[in-house]
Amino acid sequence: MLFPGWILSGRIGPHVVALEAVLAIGVFLALPRRRWTAFAAGLTALGAGTVSLLALGDTAARMSLARPLNLYLDVRLVRSIGDLLSGTLGDGWGGWVLGGVGVSWIVIVFVAGRALFGLSGRGRSSRAARVGVAMVILATAAIPLRWLHPSGVALGLTGVRVVREQSQHLARMLSERERFAVEMAAAERAGPDETATLAGLGDRDVVLAFIESYGMAAVEDPRYAPVITPRLEAMGERLAARGLHIVTGKLVAPSQGGMSWLGHGSLLSGLWLENQLRYDLLLASDHATLVDDFERAGYRTVALMPAITLAWPEGARFGYETIFAHADIDYAGPPLNWVTMPDQFTWSFLEGTIRRESERPLFAELGLISSHAPWTPILEVLDDWDSIGDGEVFDRWADAGDEPEELWKDADRVREHYAMSVGYALDAMASYAHRYVDDGVIVIALGDHQPAPLITGDDASRAVPVHIIAADPSLLTPFVEWGFVEGAIPDPDGPEPRMDAFRGWFLSAFAGTSGPTEP
Repeated sequence: MLFPGWILSGRIGPHVVALEAVLAIGVFLALPRRRWTAFAAGLTALGAGTVSLLALGDTAARMSLARPLNLYLDVRLVRSIGDLLSGTLGDGWGGWVLGGVGVSWIVIVFVAGRALFGLSGRGRSSRAARVGVAMVILATAAIPLRWLHPSGVALGLTGVRVVREQSQHLARMLSERERFAVEMAAAERAGPDETATLAGLGDRDVVLAFIESYGMAAVEDPRYAPVITPRLEAMGERLAARGLHIVTGKLVAPSQGGMSWLGHGSLLSGLWLENQLRYDLLLASDHATLVDDFERAGYRTVALMPAITLAWPEGARFGYETIFAHADIDYAGPPLNWVTMPDQFTWSFLEGTIRRESERPLFAELGLISSHAPWTPILEVLDDWDSIGDGEVFDRWADAGDEPEELWKDADRVREHYAMSVGYALDAMASYAHRYVDDGVIVIALGDHQPAPLITGDDASRAVPVHIIAADPSLLTPFVEWGFVEGAIPDPDGPEPRMDAFRGWFLSAFAGTSGPTEP
């Protein structure tokens, strides 16, 4: 009874006995029962409950985003977590789950406070006090010995570790503004010539398409390669039969498992946006991006973002001439769990509405979301693009596939569906390119980030594939010089530069600027 379950804390690896819990139990065994003891018990339980909640958040961040919790940045993600849970489990469930966590936390703090106060000893024998003092002495003595366990840390200062890590994150974030300002100033000094015209593109349309959760794990992991590799090979053959050319390379994304806007922003701005603060600082600055580069060159700039269902002031900051968010897209088909509309419709809308109406050359950024979790249902690519229209043709998949809450009970089936959903996204892109890509357009398609560690494992890199499709092979020469290879399958040993390098390379190749040219 002296060692309730909450003194055990888990991390990746062996269980840890939290010495702070042993100290707390020992102290309250030795204390008299007074009114101030009740206050101290409540305060201790509140601290322990808060630290436990932070530890739970740290575990969730490591599992979903492959990084530790950063409270300074991540508190604003609570709403996004609720939206994702609602999309996965059903409407409204996100709020209920988060509310349940909050209520559970209150109950645990209350029960722990009562339990600690109950240990204090009005009328208790002196034996309890002696046991408490002994526990405090032994726990204190164990602190310097906690690294001696043969298979890892068996004794730990779990609460101290959590508080220390969050304090370190806070200190780093407080100095992040200065570091980012220095990097932004350096990038602007080495940036492109503002008179650049992108003449090397020959007034061709440029489509920049981000494929959700398409990372190198989909190509290299033996669990997914049997599904993805044949599709990539078929894509290359199909495009070659049309007289089109494709080269493929890799870029490293700043995030994993989510926060895709960091990858979008890094590639567009030429700045490494590895956390939300850097992204916010970019938005608050007047730093130019690829959108400005294309606008200056006379292009019409468009963002096609079917997943944006709320206000998106970031789009206005990036300077797109036109933004097509979910409410701006004439889609009459069904939502497919979290996915508001399938990728094939997004490609069809790009061609039938946006490109058709553009009298000037077009730069369009697309967010392709069919491969977003929960990865159900899995669609088929329609051969008849003319039948897509307003999307009613997708009604046949309204109730298809497993319910997310059923699918996610089986991790192996989740991984199978992940591979199939990425396969669909690639098939839809290949079909679009086969039908619509000509000498008037160049397609740049890449993953926005690797999926969560549940899919990749804990040691995966953050590299994503990048495919460039064009009818004129000379447009692909700069990419080959950067380390891209012919075909749709990336070289596993090829270079892996970061996404923030892309803007400088691209402008150097097609605008003749003095920006960076080496990966």
